[in-house]
Amino acid sequence: MSDTPITILGISGSLRAGSYNTAALHAAAELLPPGVRLIQADISDIPLYNDDVRAKGLPASVERFRKQIAEADAILFSTPEYNYSIPGLLKNAIDWASRPPEQPFAGKAAAIMGASPGAVGTARAQYHLRQIGVFLDLKFLNKPEVMIGGAGDRFADGKLTHEPTREFIRTLLTALNDLALQLKQHKK
Repeated sequence: MSDTPITILGISGSLRAGSYNTAALHAAAELLPPGVRLIQADISDIPLYNDDVRAKGLPASVERFRKQIAEADAILFSTPEYNYSIPGLLKNAIDWASRPPEQPFAGKAAAIMGASPGAVGTARAQYHLRQIGVFLDLKFLNKPEVMIGGAGDRFADGKLTHEPTREFIRTLLTALNDLALQLKQHKK
C-alpha cells in the first residue's frame, strides 16, 4: 500500500460543551489503527454563508477549514440529528468549504457516525449527509454504520464508555483507513 500515514479530519456537527458527537470523535482518536492520525476541525467560528462575503474573499476560518479538508486523506463526520436532519452548523460549514475554486471534498474517503439520546441514533441525519456527499463527490463507506442511540447511557463524564460502541467505531476507522489507502493508491 503506502508508507505515508493516513490523516483523518474529524468534523463534529455540535458546538455543545458536553457534545456526545465531539466525545465520539475523541473516542475515535483513541481507537485509530496504527499509522493513522485524526485531526479535529473547529467549525465554530465559520460565519453564516453569504455569497456577497465569498465574492470579496473567503474568511480566514473558511480558508483554514478548506485547507484541513484538502490535506486530509479521509473525513469522519460525527453528527447529531436536529429536526430529522443535519445541524445547520454542519451544513453551513460544508456550504462554505464546497464553493469554488477547487472544492476540497471531491474524491475523499468519508464515514459518518452520530450520537443521539433518541433510539434511532441519527439515522435520518446520516442519510441526509450522504445525499449531500453525492454532490460533493465524497466516497462514503457503506458499512459499518455507527448510530449511537441512547447516548446518555453510553457516555460518562465526556467519555464513550460503552465497549460494543467503541468496537463499532474501531471497525469503522479500520474500514475508513482501508478505503483511504485504496483511493490514495488509485491516484498514483
